[in-house]
Amino acid sequence: MKKLEVNEKLDIREILKDLESYRPKRRGWAWREKVDELQIGPHVYHDCSKSLKNSIGIPAAVQYFDNLDPQPQETITTEIASGRFEDDIRRMRMAAWHGADHLMVIRTAGQSHFDGLIEGTPQGIGGIPVTRKQVRAQRKAVDLIEEEVGRPINYHSYVSGVAGPEVAVMFAEEGVNGAHQDPQYNVLYRNINMIRSFIDAAESKKVMAWADIAQIDGAHNANATARDAWKVMPELIVQHAINSIFSHKVGMKKENICLSTVPPSAAPVPCTKYDLPYAVALRDFLSDYKMRAQQNTKYITSSSREATVTHVLNMMISKLTSADIQSTITPDEGRNVPWHINNMEACDNAKQTLVGLDGLLEMVELKKEGYLPEKVRELKERAVLFLEELIDEGGYFEAVEKGFFVDSGMYPERNGDGIGRKMNGGVGAGTVFERDEDYLAPVTAHYGYNNVSQYDKDAMDDPAKLIEGCTFEKPEKIIFIDELDENDNVYMRLDESEKYRNSNFVKPEVEWLADGTVQVELFLPASKRVAEFAALEFAKNMNLSDPEVIHSEMMHPSEGTRIQVKGKVNFDVDISKLEIPEEPEVLSDEELWEEIEKNPIKVVAATVGEDEHSVGLREIIDIKHGGIEKWGVEVEYLGTSCPVEKLVDAAIELNADAILASTIISHDDIHYKNMKRIHELCVEKGIRDKIMIACGGTQVTPEIAVKQGVDAGFGRGSKGIHVATFFVNKRREMNNEN
Repeated sequence: MKKLEVNEKLDIREILKDLESYRPKRRGWAWREKVDELQIGPHVYHDCSKSLKNSIGIPAAVQYFDNLDPQPQETITTEIASGRFEDDIRRMRMAAWHGADHLMVIRTAGQSHFDGLIEGTPQGIGGIPVTRKQVRAQRKAVDLIEEEVGRPINYHSYVSGVAGPEVAVMFAEEGVNGAHQDPQYNVLYRNINMIRSFIDAAESKKVMAWADIAQIDGAHNANATARDAWKVMPELIVQHAINSIFSHKVGMKKENICLSTVPPSAAPVPCTKYDLPYAVALRDFLSDYKMRAQQNTKYITSSSREATVTHVLNMMISKLTSADIQSTITPDEGRNVPWHINNMEACDNAKQTLVGLDGLLEMVELKKEGYLPEKVRELKERAVLFLEELIDEGGYFEAVEKGFFVDSGMYPERNGDGIGRKMNGGVGAGTVFERDEDYLAPVTAHYGYNNVSQYDKDAMDDPAKLIEGCTFEKPEKIIFIDELDENDNVYMRLDESEKYRNSNFVKPEVEWLADGTVQVELFLPASKRVAEFAALEFAKNMNLSDPEVIHSEMMHPSEGTRIQVKGKVNFDVDISKLEIPEEPEVLSDEELWEEIEKNPIKVVAATVGEDEHSVGLREIIDIKHGGIEKWGVEVEYLGTSCPVEKLVDAAIELNADAILASTIISHDDIHYKNMKRIHELCVEKGIRDKIMIACGGTQVTPEIAVKQGVDAGFGRGSKGIHVATFFVNKRREMNNEN
């Protein structure tokens, strides 16, 4: 398959072509390549990794720093869960350009209880149905995307539920690089039988170890389900410890075992006083393992501002205590709508924060005395006591039956509201059977005895030798099933949206191509409840279908409410019929500074006629607003309501190089008449061939302005850099003519 071209859209049909014979280019997790002292331009970074070949920096980088885009040393996660894998591929590409190298595909709701693999590509709810075809197509796309950005990208999903071992095998075959696997998650949050869960986990972890798949645990889910999340810290440490040592004993390398460490609290509680000691205690106890930092989702709301601030506070903890993987969370969790743009903003948020904190530990250190170390010791003691009691009670299974886990008390306090599960209950109860003495399993990465040595002693370390290789060694043995449902499959969905694929037609989207979804923000001077229903009426009158309030925020109980509404538009735009003027040319800051320093420019400026508007012209002039003074242009400002005669006379008196006139009022075309008069006066006074004339205002059309005899017109949206560029280019032109 040909490489991706930066200026071309992904071709989903091309990715699906010949999928039955596609093999992943690599397997195993890849960490970022850290550069000790990374110099980019005049800046040196100490906690950053190798830069990308293609990327998009944060908006400030694009606008002011020539797309300066340093990549932090931490792996950055983005979670993708629209329900249609084909559109998530496009989201993956965007996320990679914004710095993500851990693409985590969330499974469709309820898949934990499927006792086997799903085939085909049905549409999901709350996530993607994880199937072989979906995984292979996305890994194929990621293989191309990582070539485009120039960095390995880790593709991730979930090895849990009653089909855990089957899913693990499929992931190993298909080049999946990371996966969640924690038998406790199955037991506590999916009510899967605990014996079945741990047996399946042993098999799954063995397979993951063979495939070098990095494992993330699920202990953090206690944060999301506990009544008071900050009280489960000792229990979280114990959950992490149980899964980590279990994974290592099965055969997984410690460097591939990642704790999903989540700060247990959020503002407005004093979160740092909870979160920092917990992070230190966890890392002290489990320093041999990797840390994947994730934001707490229990307290997330639909506010994008709140999600961002919480995320940044969490990342300060990550930076102070180290995190190998930094997860990103968006307000989608609180809105239940997976927006493309929020994924990118979350990646930018992580990138900006981690790079902004570059070198933090070279400047500050955690205190060795006082509250922090005392709290760390207390948490460790509570965790040890918790684990000791668990052992005294007979072990993990007995402790779960007695509701030890996710109890809302800070251990050893108990409130009796823990999640209790029965040893002989739950999904899959009674489905674990002892192997027969002559059990034969001639397959790679098998856990437990398999009797292969009685057939071939050399097969002890290579059991698949008995069958000349299993699917791990010989992927041609894999049975690939394309589609099972003639109506619910990717080809039908592609047909439905074909009009918008590689065509001139565009339609707004949020999660799926051409889904037509838009977001509208309103401020209404009403109480929250009234404002929500009023906003829906406004949306209906804007001809938005299926309007829904996705965020409301009280500004004052009676004075006003901020509302965000989503809805759908039922029309599209043919971009081939758009009249798009050429983008104004702008010179670089360096070129403007150099040219104007070498050949100074003096400008006389005023708002002309009987016009009292000054704000727009001041923005074009003032250095504070990025005006022409920034590059060394000397400006004599004559104020507002300046007669055009006075402006021209001042230009002559001061021997100015240019006249800059602002005119907003347009009644009876007075703005254009004043422009024409400035030109005529310059002609009459014999300076027209020596002076540049630029005029601007919100009602000015550049082409019509030039017809009045002036050299340039600047309309709405013009900036100081446009005017400065014009002056430099125009003077070069005049000098060449002379």
